[in-house]
Amino acid sequence: MSAGSALPDPASESPLNSPFSVCVLVGNSETILPRCLDAVSWADEIVVVVDANSRDGSEKIARKRAQRVEVRPYAGDIEQKGFCVDLAHHDWVLLLDADEVVTPQLSQELRAVLAKPGEEIVGYELNRITYHLGRWIRHGDFHPDWNLRLFRRSRLHWVGQNPHGRAAVRGRTGRLRSTLEHYSYRDLADQIERIQCFSSRAAEDMNARGRRARVHHLVLRPSARFLRGYLLRRGFLDGLAGFIIAAASAFYVFLKYAKLWELQRRSEH
Repeated sequence: MSAGSALPDPASESPLNSPFSVCVLVGNSETILPRCLDAVSWADEIVVVVDANSRDGSEKIARKRAQRVEVRPYAGDIEQKGFCVDLAHHDWVLLLDADEVVTPQLSQELRAVLAKPGEEIVGYELNRITYHLGRWIRHGDFHPDWNLRLFRRSRLHWVGQNPHGRAAVRGRTGRLRSTLEHYSYRDLADQIERIQCFSSRAAEDMNARGRRARVHHLVLRPSARFLRGYLLRRGFLDGLAGFIIAAASAFYVFLKYAKLWELQRRSEH
């Protein structure tokens, strides 16, 4: 299921001029976690933070492969990522989720960047490609999916709101050509379960910031999300899978505002 062809083992190449740490966030990820960690075994340091609510063997797998493993209750996307990055010893950090796999091509490109990092560029965006519903999704809201994942820790700050906070840097950024493989969902049922979880977190965050749910949010915004993913971003080119993904994204938006409305009602009574 790899998106690219095999290349020579990165570990056999020359040492890096700039040592770096890989930081990985883990939660109930025992199926994909070995692939994630083995793909970056050549890094100078691997730091893993395991969600305390994990019920599988993720922690045991991490302790066999990483230099440092911490178990921590999930306190929010930004908080969890920030905690993990703060544990790293090196300035250059590659931040991953447990369901992401660095390909051999991306490993070679990372090594080339870290061999001569220079001073001008302090962060690099990686383009994720997601495997879902039996195929690589190359259109719609899933792709392209650029995220700042390789950066100097000394230039890092966090932007956005939970559950979708993201890394940003003070300084110039670049983009790497090779893709980061993303195995986000086991199946459609898993995606719906995640939608339930993320929509609840988003509603709680909006409620804490004083946002209000209105009728037009429930009617118009889900429709706009579907049209954006399926038509404007050409999700239809991914076939029926593209339609299902666009519909699921619209459902997420609807649930987010419906749950916000529910929270408001509870606070008013």
